[in-house]
Amino acid sequence: MLYAISNIEVGLDESDSSVTRRIAQQLNLTVEAILSSTCSRRAIDARKKTNIHFVCSYEIEVDQIIDPLPNNCRKLEHSTLSPPRPEVFTRKVTAQHHAVIIGAGPAGLFAALALAESGIRVTLLERGKPVETRMRDIGRLRSRGELDTESNICFGEGGAGTYTDGKLYTRIKHPFLRWVLAEFVRFGAREDILIDAHPHLGTDKLVRIVRNMRNHLLELGVDYRFETRVDDLLIENGKVYGVRTDSGDEISADHVILATGHSARDTFKRLQQLGIKMEAKAFAVGVRAEHPQALIDAIQFGNRAGHAKLSAAEYSLTHQVADKHLGQRGVYSFCMCPGGLIVPSPTESGAMAVNGMSNAKRGGKWANSGIVVQVTPEDIARHGIKEDPLMGIAFQRELEVATFKAAGDHYAAPTMRLTDFVERRATGKLAPTRFKPEAIATDLWQLLPHWVANPLAEGLLGFDRKMRGFVTDEANLLASETRTSSPIRIERNESMQSVNIEGLYPVGEGAGYAGGIVSAAVDGMKAAAAIIEQHHS
Repeated sequence: MLYAISNIEVGLDESDSSVTRRIAQQLNLTVEAILSSTCSRRAIDARKKTNIHFVCSYEIEVDQIIDPLPNNCRKLEHSTLSPPRPEVFTRKVTAQHHAVIIGAGPAGLFAALALAESGIRVTLLERGKPVETRMRDIGRLRSRGELDTESNICFGEGGAGTYTDGKLYTRIKHPFLRWVLAEFVRFGAREDILIDAHPHLGTDKLVRIVRNMRNHLLELGVDYRFETRVDDLLIENGKVYGVRTDSGDEISADHVILATGHSARDTFKRLQQLGIKMEAKAFAVGVRAEHPQALIDAIQFGNRAGHAKLSAAEYSLTHQVADKHLGQRGVYSFCMCPGGLIVPSPTESGAMAVNGMSNAKRGGKWANSGIVVQVTPEDIARHGIKEDPLMGIAFQRELEVATFKAAGDHYAAPTMRLTDFVERRATGKLAPTRFKPEAIATDLWQLLPHWVANPLAEGLLGFDRKMRGFVTDEANLLASETRTSSPIRIERNESMQSVNIEGLYPVGEGAGYAGGIVSAAVDGMKAAAAIIEQHHS
């Protein structure tokens, strides 16, 4: 019989046999009655630096019924480490149905996977390049400052999430969630992602996983096309019947899944011209902070920093700022990358943005994180930009162009020492940085709008009260972090379709319905499930 027991505190130096003995004692069992014990969830509790430990859940197989069950124990029908395939994806439909998927990020890839394995014919169109070629293009941007506007941190196979920390943590609760994680394991991820409370993949592992997914989709017969940008939708009588690509090819389809990611600004513009209903939504902008990883480790783990059981420390910080003009405004860390590096992430010539990434081992000497402030459509209107569903894009572009100019009209990062920023003084001094192609000493108070800079400064001081030493001469702020999430939401109904164009399924981060790799993948699978349900019924 299989049971789950939770809230087991495990010391950093405690042996597995010791944990098993304590579990047996808690359940009034002999150690011999526990046939197997497997950790199914693991989180670090570092709130008290003198008692850093793991809080774990275990799946235990026993040779008898446990009765009574304590509050932290329950019987399992199956292991959570091997979740069953969602029932809707066990159904088969005829291959005469055809779906075109625009974008090979998490939403597009997982939608393609679910549909193709259910028997629906799939054409997957990606404007960027295969993940291997994309790596070389990103390398040229970092080493030579040469931008390929169709192959970069945001565009290309795997989507923007491939070149981040590869975080799989999400706040969403959905039946497909565990299945998405299991699918990542199927294609090459470590099984630890099914256990860790804050799992991540890392860019190096994501590259291999995406390549494995592509090969599987090709084996399933998916028509997988790279360097193919969709420039138009074919619509008649309120229903989409296909797409037109940048080469002029027209591809007919019964369903079109729109999984473009958050940076396909030309696509959003065309959708607006076609009358597809969308709205501006809140997002966040700011800077990216870079600290020595050893400093973050010491702040978070104290004298246990460097312990073999502890990986590079991370942080998640929030601070509420009360502004007389803006009201309550959240400042928060975003996409924190332990042991990582900051990378240039522009998609347009003459504009500059930054992002962060880490490899799987998080073994680098630097930690970085976006430090961003919430931005609402009302803020942007007060800033002087005309009210419009695409007003957020206009604001992003304005800030990115200003960032490019501040860096001397090339793809460098305007940079300011963190202490200088909060003290509002431009010394021209910088802490060491790993950023490439170049960090340019800049007064960020002259670059960022005051209604962004003021909350950021106050938020950083608030972070320092929670993590003493966060505000330090050893840290830099690099500008500008603008692509935190999509600034638009394409309206859809309960069937996952556009509210005014039948057969069009806006999904993932670009459509405004996800905020990371896993939530985007789940959203793509939800669209696939809706299509399968439609044909199966």
